[in-house]
Amino acid sequence: MSIFNVELIKTVDDSYEIEIGYDLMNRLIEDLETGLLGKIKKLSVITDSNVRDLYAKPISERLVQSGYKVDMFVFPAGEKSKTRQTKERIEDAMLEKGYRRDCAVLAVGGGVVTDLAGFLAGTYGRGVPFINYATTLLAAADASVGGKTAVDTPLATNLIGLFNQPQKVYLDIAAWKTLPRREMASGLSETMKHACLASRDMFEFIEEHLDDIFSYKRFACEYIAENNCKIKYAVVMKDERESGLREVLNLGHTVGRAIEAVSGYRLLHGEAVAIGMAAQVMLSARLGYMTEEEALRVTALYERAGLPVTIPDYIDREALVKKLYTDKKVRDGKLRFVLQKGIGDVVEFSPGVFAKPLEESLAREIIMEL
Repeated sequence: MSIFNVELIKTVDDSYEIEIGYDLMNRLIEDLETGLLGKIKKLSVITDSNVRDLYAKPISERLVQSGYKVDMFVFPAGEKSKTRQTKERIEDAMLEKGYRRDCAVLAVGGGVVTDLAGFLAGTYGRGVPFINYATTLLAAADASVGGKTAVDTPLATNLIGLFNQPQKVYLDIAAWKTLPRREMASGLSETMKHACLASRDMFEFIEEHLDDIFSYKRFACEYIAENNCKIKYAVVMKDERESGLREVLNLGHTVGRAIEAVSGYRLLHGEAVAIGMAAQVMLSARLGYMTEEEALRVTALYERAGLPVTIPDYIDREALVKKLYTDKKVRDGKLRFVLQKGIGDVVEFSPGVFAKPLEESLAREIIMEL
């Protein structure tokens, strides 16, 4: 018998830029022409039906004018499309168009687009480069930093995927003006979550300037875009693979993701997270980690933004309790929750541990009260 040792020690630099600005199409073209993707001249533009004509088509046309081979692959907008089946259809279409390892993926759209496209890029040809051109506040808050890419299944959300970092991210604030108010509020939900877990100053800024954000005032939009990135970067830099600290970014998501799925995606992601945050602050207050006044202050801000903080009547509460067990933080069959410590911080239960096991009876109690 013999043993052959295969040494594959690697040092990988996955650093990338996030450019925050307005009407960034020209910057994207300039970066490509100056070598962002090296010698690659074949681009698969992945987008959804909402963004196709607004941004993906104009960007594709500019790329063709610049000498790139471009095909646009479009799927129906919405979380319901973030599936293995959608990914498979796009992969097959790319293969039919002759895309091989000499290509790159350009994701143009919101978080569903960037999640699905990033996952596809990580597996297509065993991995091709990709770029995110984010057109929503939700994508700016949730999908721009960290490289978590995934699809949903009937049994769980975001559990089939991989960590895959883009070559660059463009956050086009000008695109926010094309969003319906409901979509803008959905993105703001994740933004307020970031403030709740890491920045009391940001929370108070949003309280004071909520109307300015919805009016697309430049100073307010730039502030939340930049601080979303700073907060998420500070976490991801320390824990890229979610071995501990990164779980804090799931604040409000244990209940939120379950509600989103049980609603059949009638609720937008940010709306579901808003309800999840309401459940989380109730838990945090009940367990003594924040005051009742602080909990009410959080839910009041979500309500001011036009977001729900109670569970809709059409949601089956018992089905929701069962769905909690599909959460990725579950360990050994135990529900685990990230909890706030006042406003602007989270509880560290022991060194490097940021999620607390809780009995199902307590989770059910909160859900029945919401």
